[in-house]
Amino acid sequence: MKENKKLFNRLAKKKKIDDVFHALHKQVFAKTDCLTCGNCCRTTSPIFRDVDIERIAKHLGMRVADFTDKYLHMDEMSDWVLNSSPCSFLNLEDNSCNIYEVRPKACREYPHTDRKNMNQIMSLTFRNTLICPAVAEMAQSLKLTEG
Repeated sequence: MKENKKLFNRLAKKKKIDDVFHALHKQVFAKTDCLTCGNCCRTTSPIFRDVDIERIAKHLGMRVADFTDKYLHMDEMSDWVLNSSPCSFLNLEDNSCNIYEVRPKACREYPHTDRKNMNQIMSLTFRNTLICPAVAEMAQSLKLTEG
């Protein structure tokens, strides 16, 4: 774990790290079936933006206020997050998402390894190595190419 943290700290200082991450992301996710894991949905909460809340509430036939009262709370950063883990919308039998078509942007983008300016989110990417086996695999590949 310390090894990965040092790796991501070094990578954050590199200017052109996006291409490396994007290639690894494509390679690893070509062979990854997230439904075999579901750890992200079991252990963490995405941030729900207002537009996500409105879209999901509408999909569920709920008023926005009722949706937030039932499922969300404001965290210490003033972001809307889930009240509990695992995610209320996770089907525990097969790790599928009951609101997949309207899921929050943060869920659509997870684990964020194909974003621009990866060097700006290295601490998040490191934390994701502890949650997502695909990101941990990317870290292993990065260690080999760095070493």
